[in-house]
Amino acid sequence: MMGFLKRRKKKYGPFIYLSEPTLLYHTKTEKGIVRAVEEKFNSNNILVPSDYGLKDTSPKIKDADYFVAIAVLGKFTSLVGREIKIAQELGKPIYTMLLDKDVEGVFYTWVEGVPEDVEWLTPEETQAFTHKFVHEEYMAYLKTGLILGSRKREW
Repeated sequence: MMGFLKRRKKKYGPFIYLSEPTLLYHTKTEKGIVRAVEEKFNSNNILVPSDYGLKDTSPKIKDADYFVAIAVLGKFTSLVGREIKIAQELGKPIYTMLLDKDVEGVFYTWVEGVPEDVEWLTPEETQAFTHKFVHEEYMAYLKTGLILGSRKREW
């Protein structure tokens, strides 16, 4: 509630630009991604796009030491794809975090560079994917939340 009184952590390590789909903004998965990036690069100097809302942060890619792209269920959304192309043009080192889920929950795999087997979505395909993803998450939440009384979300 009094967030403005919180003491800011001192930034350390290389500057990392995190490119993630908007459907992960402000989720527990996003928090896990940030923790994993902090561990991998020994840095808390991470640009988390959800901190900027829907504002375009791509001009900051030029200042990044590393670029981390998030692929959800084997797909790059159109926004992530556009930012990957910018990072490639600027010659930034790119890492990809592949997110998937199984019966135990969400898991990730690190890949150096951009994997060829990840599907690149157009803006229309991104909109359909996001709609389907959010709908499935919401329906799962309704089933467990209303029927079983659990508020736990998978993503």
